[in-house]
Amino acid sequence: MITKITGKLVHLTDVEATLEIGAFEYGVFVPDFVRRRLQSNIGEDVSLRTIEYMEGNPQKGRLTPRLVGFLSDAEREFFELVCSVDGVGIKKALRAIVRPVREVASEIEEQEIKKLSTLPGIGPAVAERIVAKLRRKMAKFALMVEHDLPEDISVRDDVANETYEALLAVGHTQVDARQRIEEVVASGRKFKNVEAMLSAIYEQRREARN
Repeated sequence: MITKITGKLVHLTDVEATLEIGAFEYGVFVPDFVRRRLQSNIGEDVSLRTIEYMEGNPQKGRLTPRLVGFLSDAEREFFELVCSVDGVGIKKALRAIVRPVREVASEIEEQEIKKLSTLPGIGPAVAERIVAKLRRKMAKFALMVEHDLPEDISVRDDVANETYEALLAVGHTQVDARQRIEEVVASGRKFKNVEAMLSAIYEQRREARN
């Protein structure tokens, strides 16, 4: 299974990035939120985290290997979660996720069915299924940012450590991740798992915006 591909980005369409690797060119499908961020990198080397799948009708023996590319492991994980919802799948998710992961994850976390149903190909019924299955798994992605990561800073406590790693995975700096964790810990609340702490951090950020 191909999980990463690196090469020169030589062409970009609405749905596909073409990477030149040695004497070969590889086509990689990309969702719109990835395509927009690749636009300024044409002619440069890029690395994409990938999902590999087979497209076609197996009964007729017409199967074609395809790749879908993302700029981080967290984006790939989010996409796979959306694809796991009944009635979605890879091709529908590729068309649907036209907004940043953080925005879509926030809509799922806050159960905003109406906003989710405006995504291409996602009506109210599918939006409801997405919320029902994924709502408690979205806090990490709703906190996603894009930053380079400085040197490691240690954090005590197993749940805090795992939360810290989760925040780093979605692009927070070590300093920012530690600060957010310390703020929720200072509230005196106990967190039984990473999801609970991430939810608290997300709620804290939402309250700060209001």
